[in-house]
Amino acid sequence: MRWRGWLPRRDTVLKDLLAGLPGAISSVPDGMASGLLAGVSPVNGLYASAAGPIAGGLTSSTQLMVVATTGAAALATGSALGSVAPGDRPGALVLISLFAGIAMIAAAVLRLGRYTRFVSHSVMTGFLTGVAANIVFGQIPDLTGSSASGGFALAKALSVLGHPTHIDLPSLLTGVAAGALVVLLARTRLAAYGALLAVAVPTAVVAMVKADSVARVQDSGAIPRGFPLPALPDFSQFSFSLVGGALAVAAIVLVQGAGVAEVAPNPDGSRSSTDRNFLSQGVANVASSLVKGQPVGGSLGQTALNVTSGARTRWAAVFSGLWMLVILIALSGLVGIVAQPTLAALLIVAAIGSISPARVITIFRTGATSQVAMVSTFIATLLLPVATAVGFGVALSLLLQLNREALDLRIVRLVPTDAGWRVREPPKSLGDREVVALDVYGSLLYAGSRTLQTKLPDPAGSHRTAVIIRLRGRTELGATFFLVIDQYAGQLQEAGGRLFLSGVDPELRAQHRRNRGPEDRDRITVSVSTDLVGESTDAAFAQARRWVDADQDGGNVHP
Repeated sequence: MRWRGWLPRRDTVLKDLLAGLPGAISSVPDGMASGLLAGVSPVNGLYASAAGPIAGGLTSSTQLMVVATTGAAALATGSALGSVAPGDRPGALVLISLFAGIAMIAAAVLRLGRYTRFVSHSVMTGFLTGVAANIVFGQIPDLTGSSASGGFALAKALSVLGHPTHIDLPSLLTGVAAGALVVLLARTRLAAYGALLAVAVPTAVVAMVKADSVARVQDSGAIPRGFPLPALPDFSQFSFSLVGGALAVAAIVLVQGAGVAEVAPNPDGSRSSTDRNFLSQGVANVASSLVKGQPVGGSLGQTALNVTSGARTRWAAVFSGLWMLVILIALSGLVGIVAQPTLAALLIVAAIGSISPARVITIFRTGATSQVAMVSTFIATLLLPVATAVGFGVALSLLLQLNREALDLRIVRLVPTDAGWRVREPPKSLGDREVVALDVYGSLLYAGSRTLQTKLPDPAGSHRTAVIIRLRGRTELGATFFLVIDQYAGQLQEAGGRLFLSGVDPELRAQHRRNRGPEDRDRITVSVSTDLVGESTDAAFAQARRWVDADQDGGNVHP
């Protein structure tokens, strides 16, 4: 176990112990803010900030990754709890954490980590930017101390701005002071403690001037002391809507967590496993559910703080969770008096800081497809429930992938020379008694095959022309491709021509033989690929030339 890094090392344990303290301190305001963002008690965020780093730190493949509360996961959780009565939300929250954890563990067991690459960068940028905007809009009522109406965050923000007389000035000043503190302290040596000071100082001022109009955390519900013992959740509140919300949370957490390994390479040089990181986040969510915590995931901010604080092993994250336990047991009584506008300010500052203008500008410069993907996902995230927006983003990513594969398909003509094959533009139509060799760049699955159909040279009006399509490197071709080439072979045959396929994988040749009828076998000639690149195409070209030069009556030349 020591060799695997699961036990503290004597030479690093003190550094890890000290590195975990700033993370625990910063998790106090972050955890409380995430609890409010999820629509539950801030204590649920604090419980998660203790359980997540411990369970995730012990099991993560990325050794310095901190599994904690995140704004996106909290927002998705709040969306899933939107239709749940306030009195039932604590129990429903635990079920969401549990189901999300189970979904993540299942994703790890099924090795689904590789599928995160199918969520395009444009879609993910649009989604995360939309999440950040929702956090900003959603916290405006708490920041200003005013009530708001509306079915989604943007509507609530517009409701507040449309009734400026309802804004509570002491609440607004408290929130603005907290936001200014966290921004200013971020540029000093106190950056690690900036969030804590941004909460503590304005709260102390509010208490001293007795600004009773400023809402406190305890106004949202009683704040229990200490830390709850692990217990199984109450399944009486089970519903399929909670399962759907949990799956949305799991999808968000897994995609976000996949990027954490890129900014926190393992100190021992070992490679991180996406699937094992899935497992660690799943275990952390199950652990969080057992102590009434909200969903957690790989936190980019907490991980970066862990690294800059001098973490050496996975135990820095574990110690961060243990430090949080100490804070909860010793200082839980202070949580209730925290001014809510300070937490709203922290969330707004963090959300604005997570938006990357440079990334957005780069996507806008990339092309129309990327622009549509990002803007569409951004709007969907603003106007739709998070679970629906996640599904929309995933579906849009897959559609864009298929569309890109189809649009990116290109055909070139291969012309033989003494030095090898030279690439030329393909002809639009075929002439008489010539051999045209074609190579295809791009996917030939699904719509790609239909795109190939539109780009093949037109055989109408030609006579006794041979067309070679090179397929080397293709290990899988669908039924659509076989249909397309059989139809094209028929068109060539009607014009007195013939289709040749070169570089064909033996398995694909067997598959094609099973799927075509006897009439197809006389109009398509197949050359199987060899370990010598170009040999099959050379053979097909020579064979096609002999066929073209043969007498009309002597007809077909077979392999």
